[in-house]
Amino acid sequence: MKKFTRILTSIAVLLGIGAFALPASAQYYELAQQLPSLISPALSGSGRYKGSVDAGYSKTLGKYNADFLEFSTSQGYQYNSWFYMGVGVGVDVLFAHQEDGWGQNWQPGSVFDYGHSSTKTAAMIPIFTDFRFTLGGNPQKVGFYIDLRVGCSFLASKDYIEIGDGYLTNQEYFYLRPSMGLRIPTNMQNPKQAFDIGVTYKLLTSNYWNSWSRNVTLNGLGVTLGYEW
Repeated sequence: MKKFTRILTSIAVLLGIGAFALPASAQYYELAQQLPSLISPALSGSGRYKGSVDAGYSKTLGKYNADFLEFSTSQGYQYNSWFYMGVGVGVDVLFAHQEDGWGQNWQPGSVFDYGHSSTKTAAMIPIFTDFRFTLGGNPQKVGFYIDLRVGCSFLASKDYIEIGDGYLTNQEYFYLRPSMGLRIPTNMQNPKQAFDIGVTYKLLTSNYWNSWSRNVTLNGLGVTLGYEW
């Protein structure tokens, strides 16, 4: 019971970080501190080590317009039959749909940064802590899962991405991605191996040039296909 309480407390702390929108750099520091303890099972060959890879697609909702083609991996520790915690990293290829009008109407002496241009395609790098709950109790049968990823994401470009009423810049973003779906075992002798099919919600939020009145918040829905072992 004490172990279960500690698990819930850890989740509550991370969700609290997201709720108060602390700087993503602080989240990155916390993730870096967790890495040695979370990947040690993999390095030692522990039977409770668990890894996964997945690919997905998501589209933003509301006034911003962008698509994401997503690839990621998560490595960590299976604490028991229903709870996993690890850390992960990914590459999200972003496709914007706005016309490239960056700087067309600027006048000499403008305060805008002439050192940057705009683009419609770029990559974002999410780094996250991963919590997964498996429902059903029997890993050898088809079951449901709930996954929660909390961390930060970085735009890997010096260009600005026009996404509607605002731009994405080369700064850090708070990253939240809950998902749920089906877990389908592929090996009865090794129930750790399974395909995952699910739906996702993704939140990216950050200040727009450090102006609280022009924050950028992206909300997106998507689908994902993964493999775990």
